[in-house]
Amino acid sequence: MRCAVTRSKSESIDPALKARLLQEARTPWRGLRRAVWLALAASGAVGLATMAMRSASGVDVPSGDLLIQVGALSLFGSLLWLDRNRSVS
Repeated sequence: MRCAVTRSKSESIDPALKARLLQEARTPWRGLRRAVWLALAASGAVGLATMAMRSASGVDVPSGDLLIQVGALSLFGSLLWLDRNRSVS
């Protein structure tokens, strides 16, 4: 009596799993990249909010520091947006 089950190559893997694995092969480390972009964008937003509160309280905020925070927020926010899932499923 034989217990081994033989499958054809087309039945060897679930189609949903195959699609997910192919997507991961096309965009490796996507989850980690998005987490890094989110953390860096949040850091820029917190820095910008801190500078806005300092400016509102009357403390002089250097414009170079303000531009760095605005640039960081816009750069990492853009990278997060560009790294989104573009499939319509």
